[in-house]
Amino acid sequence: MAYYQLDEPHLPPLSQRIREFIPMRTLFARPPNAEPKRPPITPARRRKLLLSYAPDWILTIVLAYVIAARSPSLADLTTSALFFLLDKIDGFKREFSLEDTSLRHPYAEHERVPNLALIFICFVAPVVLLPIINLLTVRSWWDLHNSWLGLVLGLSLTGAVTQFTKVTVGRPRPDVISRCQPIPGSVDPTYGLSTFNICTQTDEAILRDGFRSFPSGHSSLSFAGLGFLSFYLAGKLHLFDKRGHAGKAWLALLPFSGAALVAISRTMDYRHHWHDVLVGSILGSVLSFFAYRQYYPGLSTELSHRPYSPRIKREEDDILPVHSHSRDDSVSTELAFRTPSAPPGTGRPARYGYRETAEDTAYYPPDHLESTVPRPNPGSLEEIWEEEPRDGRDSNTPTLITEMERRRRQEMAQQ
Repeated sequence: MAYYQLDEPHLPPLSQRIREFIPMRTLFARPPNAEPKRPPITPARRRKLLLSYAPDWILTIVLAYVIAARSPSLADLTTSALFFLLDKIDGFKREFSLEDTSLRHPYAEHERVPNLALIFICFVAPVVLLPIINLLTVRSWWDLHNSWLGLVLGLSLTGAVTQFTKVTVGRPRPDVISRCQPIPGSVDPTYGLSTFNICTQTDEAILRDGFRSFPSGHSSLSFAGLGFLSFYLAGKLHLFDKRGHAGKAWLALLPFSGAALVAISRTMDYRHHWHDVLVGSILGSVLSFFAYRQYYPGLSTELSHRPYSPRIKREEDDILPVHSHSRDDSVSTELAFRTPSAPPGTGRPARYGYRETAEDTAYYPPDHLESTVPRPNPGSLEEIWEEEPRDGRDSNTPTLITEMERRRRQEMAQQ
């Protein structure tokens, strides 16, 4: 049997289809022929976007000072009232036993990962790598905005929760006795434990920090920053596309490996117990995923490489008319039904050469932005509260599908 007989008449050559399945071929390939289907953004809409997301940036930056001011040398350069409120108060100090060997480790003057290195690892490195990945993949300014905002949100939430927990729990560090420098000859009470009152340490900052072991701030922040980078990579690479590419798995989990090394170094410096490191790592991972899902769809979706569209709607005067072209009648009905179609809004041709048409893009909701994923719910809380189920569907029906059904019903009624 000749090789050309394996090809069907409406499909491209077999060799071309095989090349589409070569592993790692299109990890960072920009979608070809991704022509814009939406009108360009107007100055009025740009101002609305800035005003809509300005509170998000202000809030996250204020909370991010919790991270930037963790080092005493950086604390003098910041004016965050939130950080000083949490860091300068004494907080709770738990009782401890002078005979507890887990608390008698030496105080390390030099850490393997100091605070300045932590800021570079959890913040500076992702800020630099995110636009590089964006440039190699979708090349979208809105994706860059969402990635930076999600990163700062995850770090700020993690830093605030970690610092608040440290102050309220007051767990002694493994080197607390070395920090404390108890009075010579001190012993535990006969029926009780020792308190910080037996300490002779003159540096209040060192002593206060000795009772902030739980959870590990280095672990939580490193997993928050590098964890967000891992989720971002997983979305861009379509890690959960059920094709099992080992290269994509290694690449997406590489930032998590760096965060794990930072967390392990805290036990090597005797700054934290292993429980502190474990809980801090889980906390950072959970909050980074929470921040990621605020601006990106699920990792297993077909459009995981795209951010959510803006949460403000286009005004009618901002939308330019979209002219639909008529389909070529020369195309057979069988071919039209057998040709695989691309999901609306992908901005890229589907397999076997299908390209998105103007009729497909007409189904976009009014708040859609080019190279984004439509949000599944109305754009504001007022609309969500006021919306009622229609036609037996609940209010969680995706806006895109609802709009498509409405237009199709109108077309059927006109025929």
